[in-house]
Parts: sequence; structure tokens; C-alpha cells
Amino acid sequence: MTAVKIGIIGGSGLYKMDALTDIEEIVVDTPFGKPSDALIVGTLDGTRVAFLARHGRNHTYLPSELPFRANIYAMKRLGVEYLISASAVGSLKAEAKPLDMVVPDQFIDRTKNRISTFFGEGIVAHIAFGDPVCKNLAAVLEEAIASLDLPDVTLHRGGTYVCMEGPAFSTKAESNLYRSWDATIIGMTNLPEAKLAREAEIAYATLALVTDYDCWHPDHDNVTVEMVIGNLQKNAVNAQRVIRETVRRLSQNPPPSEAHSALKYAILTPLAHAPTATKEKLSLLLQKYL
Repeated sequence: MTAVKIGIIGGSGLYKMDALTDIEEIVVDTPFGKPSDALIVGTLDGTRVAFLARHGRNHTYLPSELPFRANIYAMKRLGVEYLISASAVGSLKAEAKPLDMVVPDQFIDRTKNRISTFFGEGIVAHIAFGDPVCKNLAAVLEEAIASLDLPDVTLHRGGTYVCMEGPAFSTKAESNLYRSWDATIIGMTNLPEAKLAREAEIAYATLALVTDYDCWHPDHDNVTVEMVIGNLQKNAVNAQRVIRETVRRLSQNPPPSEAHSALKYAILTPLAHAPTATKEKLSLLLQKYL
């Protein structure tokens, strides 16, 4: 199977990478079912990368239906060490305007129905997650954005992403509650990904693409579907430029990441006494510790 070190997950509006060449579609079987779609492995300016449409290439998965474990496991199976997550979000702050980009460094979990760990069934692990985003990968992402001339885009480095369950958007009371927590943006997908990527020892960073203001904003009710779709399309174009530049920088100078050894002190169960079936199921994650 093709080995790639850089993975890209595309969210709403970003269902493919136009600049990819030498493309092959890879269907990856995982112990956690099928990923959202086939992984598209191709060459981006000389570097092999793996791309996955988070909701499927025809946007067929609700956020709560996403096979998060299969998606991250499939990236790990391909050899991915750095994962860039491009995601559409709503803004909780006036200064984070539609079409702006946010590279958050924190998350708040408001999900209810997600399985956010590979472990269980006889093997217990507790990863450190105080800093849920790889700082070094986020820095490369930030430098890539800053180096590009992106009309109408302001970069916001740092901030908190509220991950809600969905699929309905927030009530005004909820939106104002999140603002009182000093949160910056809100979405429905990234926290399970970030937790699972850490367990898989993959460096993870979010490229959050603001489509509109959340419902706290007095002008929110004037936002039309056409406006949101237009912003999604513009965000997708901008995101592809950012990802391309980030991949170029990563390929030249891949940074160290604490995520790459996240399980070193996280596994509490003596693996010699763990169930064989579970060890086999998680062998991809456990192989260097067995």
C-alpha cells in the first residue's frame, strides 16, 4: 500500500484537491468499518498526500454519522504523520469575519453521541490532551497562510473551537453561552478527529474556514443559503492554496511533534495481559509498544 506522511481531511465545500496529479483511489479496510469515502492519494507539487472528503464526496454523512475512527485509522494505515483538517465553521466573535481563517489551539466538547477513542475492550489508555492541536504543525499552517496573498482573508491564530453535536445549529442562548466562554468558532466535527489523531500518534491541526456568524450576531437572520454557499466555494479555493503551501513547507522541513509519541505513557493495561483480539485489532497503533 502507498505510504504517505501528510493527510488532508476536507470539510463542507472541500470535496477534492484540484491540484493533485497521479491520483489513485484507495479503499482502506479498518477494524472500525469503512471510512467516509475512498482515500485519494496523489502528488501535490512532488509530495504524495492522502485526501479524504470528511462527509463523503457527495456530502452524504451527518456530523453524528461520521465514521471518525475509520477515517483516522485509514490515515494511519497509509502512514500519515501530519493531518491537516479543513473545516467550515461559524464565528462567535465579531472580529472573525466570514471568509477569515482561524487556526485554533483549543477545543470544547459539546458532543453527545460520538465514540472518541480507539481503546476499550480490555486495553485502557488515557492520552494527554491539554494542548489538543500540534503546536508545530499549526505554526507551519500559520506561516503558509501569512505567506499568501488571500483577498478578504484575515488570519486568526489561536482561539477555541466549540464542537457541538448538530445537525441543528445553536440556539441564541447557547451561542451567547459559548461567547461568554470566550470561544472563537463553532463546528460539528473536529474534536473527535483531534482525540483520535492523538491516540494514533498523528500530529493534527485545524484550518477553520469561517462561512458566517453564529446566531448571536444581530445580522445572522439576514444570511441566505446563497451567501453561505458562496462563502463555502470561496473558502474551498483559499483552503486549497493554503494546503498546497503547507504541504510544500512540511515536505521540506517536517517538524517534530509530541503527538508522535502520545501513547508512550498513556497505556495503563499491561499489554502482555491484554486480550489477544484487542491487541490484534489495535496492532497498527500498538506495534511499537508491544
